[in-house]
Amino acid sequence: MGIQWLPGLEVGVRGLRRFTKRPSNLSTPHMRELRLKRSFPFWPLVLSGMVVLLTIVAVLQYRWTSEVSAATEVRIGTELESLMVKWQLDLYGEFSAICVAMQVGPDSGARDTWNDYLQRYVEWSGSTLNRDSLANTYKNPDLVQNIYIWETSQKAKPRLLRLNADQKRIDPSSAPPNLDTLLTRLQANSANLSLALRAWESPAPPSEQRFRGNHTASADSLRSNTTMGWQFDDSIPAIVHPIVRHSDAKPSSSRNPVDWIVVVLDLNTIQKRILPELAKRYFGGRDGLDYKVAVIDTGPTPRMIYSSVPGFGVRDIGAFDSTMNIFGPPPESVEGNFWQTVKNSQSLRSEEWHSFSGPVWFPTIEFDSRQDPWVLVLQHRSGPLQAVVDRVRQRNLTISALVLVLLAVNMGFVTVAGFRAQKFAKLQMDFVASISHELRTPLTAIFSAGENIRDGFVSGQSSLRHYGSLVIGQARQLMDLVDRILLFASIRSGENRYVWRPLQVSEILERVRKTTAAIVEEAAYTVEEQVEPNLPCVLGDLFAVCGCLENLITNALKYSETDRRIRISATLHEIDRHGKEIWISVEDHGIGISSSELPHIFEPFYRSPKVAAAQIHGTGLGLSLAKHLAEAMGGRLSVASEVGVGSVFTLHLPAAQAQESELSAVSSTSDEVMRK
Repeated sequence: MGIQWLPGLEVGVRGLRRFTKRPSNLSTPHMRELRLKRSFPFWPLVLSGMVVLLTIVAVLQYRWTSEVSAATEVRIGTELESLMVKWQLDLYGEFSAICVAMQVGPDSGARDTWNDYLQRYVEWSGSTLNRDSLANTYKNPDLVQNIYIWETSQKAKPRLLRLNADQKRIDPSSAPPNLDTLLTRLQANSANLSLALRAWESPAPPSEQRFRGNHTASADSLRSNTTMGWQFDDSIPAIVHPIVRHSDAKPSSSRNPVDWIVVVLDLNTIQKRILPELAKRYFGGRDGLDYKVAVIDTGPTPRMIYSSVPGFGVRDIGAFDSTMNIFGPPPESVEGNFWQTVKNSQSLRSEEWHSFSGPVWFPTIEFDSRQDPWVLVLQHRSGPLQAVVDRVRQRNLTISALVLVLLAVNMGFVTVAGFRAQKFAKLQMDFVASISHELRTPLTAIFSAGENIRDGFVSGQSSLRHYGSLVIGQARQLMDLVDRILLFASIRSGENRYVWRPLQVSEILERVRKTTAAIVEEAAYTVEEQVEPNLPCVLGDLFAVCGCLENLITNALKYSETDRRIRISATLHEIDRHGKEIWISVEDHGIGISSSELPHIFEPFYRSPKVAAAQIHGTGLGLSLAKHLAEAMGGRLSVASEVGVGSVFTLHLPAAQAQESELSAVSSTSDEVMRK
C-alpha cells in the first residue's frame, strides 16, 4: 500500500528508527545467505556421524550375535556331551555289575575254583534286590543270559561248562552257534595271561607289532581296577575274562595257559528295558524325550540295537546332532590315552561334541582291522541342533537388524525434525523481520502525520481530512495485520468456532467486494466478475469463506505489475461420485510462481526468495490462512501459475444439497474467523 510523503515525514522516519532501534536490513538476502552459511556445516557432520555410528553398531551387533551363537552352540554341545557320557557310565555300570560280582581279582582267579564262581553267581542272581543299596544300584540278573567256563588250559580238547544258577550246579554244554567265533578267538589267545589280556586286538601286520609291544605296560596299567582284564564282544553281546588255571600240583603262573569265563548278556533285556530307561533318564523332558535316541551296531552289516522313534537311526550317521562311540577307542590310540586323563573331569572342545568316544572301559574284541563299535546317536526332536542354532542366530540377526532399522528411522526422524525446526526457525526470523517491516511502514506514516499536525505544518480542513484519511488507512492496515496474526494463532491452537449456514455465491461475492473495495481502489486495480447463473448454495461460515477470498485478492494485488486486472469467476462442476462443487477463482496477471515454489507457497511464513529480494511487503501468512479456511469449510484450495503470465487460485467448495439449503444455521467446532 503506497504512502503519500508529506513535509516533515523524513524527520518522523528518522525518529521512528531511533524509537524502534531495529536494523532495517534484517531480512535482506545478504543476511539470510550469511545465516545459511553459518548453519550449513552442521547437518552434514551430524548425518555423517549418524552413518558412522550406525555402521559401528551394526558391525558390533553382528559380531556379538555371532559370538552369542557360538557360545550357545558350545553350551548346548557341552550339556549334551555331559548327558551322553553319563548315559555311557550308567550303561557301563549295568554291564560291569556281574563283573564285580564274579570277583575275578588282579590274580585272574588263580586261587578260585569253578564252584567259587558258581556260588558267587547264585548269590548275585538270587538275593533280594534292594535298589537303595549302592552295591545293588546296577544289579539286573535278567541282563545275564548265561555264564560259561571255557577250559582251554588243558592239552585235551577244550571243554565248555555252563554255570546253572537255578540248579546250583555246573553242567557241560555244547557251544551255541553264536559263540563259535568268539570261543575260537579265545582259544587262540589262551597260551598265557599276557596274551589273553590282549585277546581283543585284531591280528596286526608286522609294522604295528612293535608299536603295540611298546604300549603293553600302559595297557596293563589301564586294567588295574575291578574290571581289569574284561573284554567285550559287541556282536553277541558277551563279556569275557581270562582265568589262570587253579591246580594244587603246580603253582599258578602268568606264563601258564588260561581258561576263560564268558558272560553272555541278554540282548532283549538291553533293547527293551535298559536302553529305554537310560534314554528316559538322561534325555527325557516334560513332554517325553527331548531327543531322538538310537544305539547302532556299525558292523559290516549295520543293525539297530535300539531306537526311541521308529525309523530313526537308519540314515547316515553324519546327519545326527551327536555321535558317541559307546565303548571307546582302543586304549593305545591317541584318543584312548586322552580319555584316561580327562575322564570325568573335563569337557570336549566345542567342535568335538558332534562326534566323540566315551571313556575307555571294556576293550572291544576286534575280529578284523576295521573297528565297528556300538554308537549312540542323538537328534533333537525339533530338528538338527545346528539348524536350531542357525535359526536362533538368524532370529537374533533379524531382531538386531530391526533394532538398527528402528534406530535409523528414529535418527531420520530426528534429522528431519532438526531440519524442520531449523527451517521453521528461519521462517520465524523472516516472519519477525517481515512483521517489523509491515509494522514500521504504517507506524511511520501515523507517527509522521502526528508530528506534522503537532508542529503546525498542517492547516486547513482539506489537509486535516487528508491526514485523517491517511491515519485511518494506516490504522486499518495495522488492524488487518493483527487480525491475520491472531487468526493464524487461533487456527494453530484449534480454538475456532464457525457458524454454518447455506450461503449464496452472490452474497459471498458482494461482501468480498465491499471489504476489499478500499485497497482495490487505492491500488488502482479493476476487478472483473464472471458468475454462472442459478448456482446452488454452499454450506459454510460467511466470514471464513470471505476471509479466504480476501486473502487471495490481497495476494493478487500485491504481486501484479503493469496489468492491473483481477478476474473473479464462479462456476459449477460435476465431481465423480462426490456430487457437485462450486469453483470460485481469483485470476491475476502478475509475476507468476515457479514450479519449484508451488509445493511451498501454502506453508506458514514461506516467502519466495525472489519476492523477498524485491522487498515486496508480506508476512507469508495469507495463503496459509486461505488454505486452512478452505479446508475448514470442507473444501480445498488449488493453484495454477506460469512465470510472467500470472496465477489462478481456485477455492473449491462442495455444493449444498437441497435439504441443506433449507437450514438456517448449524454450529460446528473447528477454527475461529476474525470478524472484519
